[in-house]
Amino acid sequence: MRTRNPTPAVPVEKTTRTGRRMEHWGLPLQIEGFFGRAHGKTTLGGIQAPLHNRPLMEHTRSGSDILVRVDPGEEIHTALKELADDLGFDAAAITSGIGRTRENQYGYMDEEGVYQRRSLDLPSELVSLSGNIARTEKGDAFTHIHCCWSDDDNNVHAGHLFQATVHVVAEIHIRVMDHASMTRCPLAEFELLGLEFD
Repeated sequence: MRTRNPTPAVPVEKTTRTGRRMEHWGLPLQIEGFFGRAHGKTTLGGIQAPLHNRPLMEHTRSGSDILVRVDPGEEIHTALKELADDLGFDAAAITSGIGRTRENQYGYMDEEGVYQRRSLDLPSELVSLSGNIARTEKGDAFTHIHCCWSDDDNNVHAGHLFQATVHVVAEIHIRVMDHASMTRCPLAEFELLGLEFD
């Protein structure tokens, strides 16, 4: 049996990737049970939930702030670019992100302006994620993200994010800059698209 949050229920607008709007009544995380709802397992609060086909990557928005839940099997860059296209914004700051991801590729830019890649294939804790979302000259969404992970031996891995697949969940905060426009343009001597402002 579900228990109510002892704090007053305040409805918050929540939108799925399919555009379906619903009200979220502030139930605690263990009752909401994102993992249990997704996989039909018992949640942290002991709630047994059945399997069902809910849409991947849901978000909630309050003003310029968006909190995104990216689900198992989704790639972070791809999910955030789809979100930018769905909501139609051209400029945003990715201020934080946590979770657990696998098949991670990250790296750094060397002295010659070329990216060097590293792999962290096993599931690891995503302890920090930040960056921004802009548009290319063709109008495509473009994500620039840096990440930090802790593997299961508590070794730290960090750098420019090339790809990361969500293993359990990723929870990411984005702040949209409604009155700004950011464009990624090629730089002559670097394997990087520079940021320009309108």
